[in-house]
Amino acid sequence: QVQLVESGGGLVQPGGSLRISCEASGSTFGNYGMGWHRQPPGRQREWVAVIGSDNSTAYAAAVKGRFTISRDNAKNTVYLQMNSLKAEDTAIYYCDAQWGSLRYWGQGTQVTVST
Repeated sequence: QVQLVESGGGLVQPGGSLRISCEASGSTFGNYGMGWHRQPPGRQREWVAVIGSDNSTAYAAAVKGRFTISRDNAKNTVYLQMNSLKAEDTAIYYCDAQWGSLRYWGQGTQVTVST
């Protein structure tokens, strides 16, 4: 069992930056692919970015070039650095951990981009 806890969300102005974190419990963090997803108000959850156990990364087209996913296996933590934020980035951001058939989700952290 893996527990994921997101943090770092908040209110930021358009054009600003924010880094959110997801800390995982357990000793096998390095084996998991870690992802970020988001759910904008009134819309379905959508995939944002993923980082593999080999540190390979991939991004959704809407965030490519603005967001960076990274991981620190010593801290059991995955990060999402978000730059040049737009109003449409407003959402609840969730992290997930996947290893084979195992998949776990965090509870989410709210990111609001507004003046």
